[in-house]
Amino acid sequence: MNAEIIAVGSELLLGQIVNTNARFLSQQLAGLGIDVYYHTVVGDNPDRVKAAIEHAETRSEIIIFTGGLGPTKDDLTKETIARHLGKGLVMDETALASIELFFKRTNRVMTENNRKQALVLEGSQILANDHGMAPGMVLESAGHIYMLLPGPPKEMEPMFLDYGGPALSSKTGSNEKIVSRVLRFFGIGEAALETEIMDIIEAQSNPTIAPLAGDGEVTLRLTAKHLDEKIAHMMLDDVEKNINQRVGEFLYGYDNTSLLQELMNGLKERKLTITAAESLTGGLFQQELTTISGASSVFEGGVVCYSNEVKQQILQVNQETLDNHGAVSEQCAKELAENAARIFATDIGISFTGVAGPDELEGKPVGTVYIGIAVKGSPTMVEKITLSGTRNAIRNRSVKYGCYFLLKKLKESQNAN
Repeated sequence: MNAEIIAVGSELLLGQIVNTNARFLSQQLAGLGIDVYYHTVVGDNPDRVKAAIEHAETRSEIIIFTGGLGPTKDDLTKETIARHLGKGLVMDETALASIELFFKRTNRVMTENNRKQALVLEGSQILANDHGMAPGMVLESAGHIYMLLPGPPKEMEPMFLDYGGPALSSKTGSNEKIVSRVLRFFGIGEAALETEIMDIIEAQSNPTIAPLAGDGEVTLRLTAKHLDEKIAHMMLDDVEKNINQRVGEFLYGYDNTSLLQELMNGLKERKLTITAAESLTGGLFQQELTTISGASSVFEGGVVCYSNEVKQQILQVNQETLDNHGAVSEQCAKELAENAARIFATDIGISFTGVAGPDELEGKPVGTVYIGIAVKGSPTMVEKITLSGTRNAIRNRSVKYGCYFLLKKLKESQNAN
């Protein structure tokens, strides 16, 4: 069976909140063997909600609603569905008792409109709300399954895990499992990667392969279906092996990881410390690194060295280097990385210098970037790259490239040993 998720709430359309519910539900439904082909977002308007329901019924057997179950006038999901299906709304005494207890326990006055939250579709299976007030519900009617869930994720997620998912499993009777794996690539564009594996993509129906481009990254989502979950994972293994034979050098991680997270893992695993000297990126590398838990075990500190005076006085870059080659140069990047590692007594020093724009600098065009990497016991490497885009895009991508180059160096060192 296939499903559609309809999120109800004008705040979603206005961009005031992000629809994380759809992502969560899609992941959970995949694990139940239920395909999700459509996500719909509709505002708090009964006519538009009704139109969304009618359209969903033409293409989906399971329709899951999130939001619109609260006490206010704009919470109209169950009322609209009730009218559409010709069903009445009845008071669920268990839910009402729970709501009354909440107000009593918190010493608050319960207004009449809060009783509305205990109204449920006549004939529906009730899904208890252990983390809020409005219950959810599941109803079968005219060949469709309708599920209503609250909007707040802290209520919706546990409700679906504890009650909604099991209810759907019992109603669909499907034992097929859907298993997904995301491969994350860097250093290769979406078009180039797709070209390398086009024949693999075209030959697949199960597993399926879906490319997706991000900010300087490319991901491949592999999805397999099988009654036996272990076999589904084996199917993914086979496809991944074929892909890696073509573009494996650009693969850096899986699923929800990031370049920074993988770098952090690599540094921790090898018990290495790092410092940074940042001109172009203005401390962005250090900022991003320290957002990850455990950064204090690998990061000693660093320097933001925008001016040549700081490069020379604090990081001891030779005056001759700046005079003869400039701050935006391979020679400067090399000295910044090496001197930072020596001054901070770390295993690794990484440096960023370049031109973020909007104007050229030292005769170098916008997007010229030098990244220096000094690792104790290894020759210092400097990578020159040319990037395009806005000032912030160049800075952000420079940080990602720094992580990528350092990850590659760490892996090469490990393989050499």
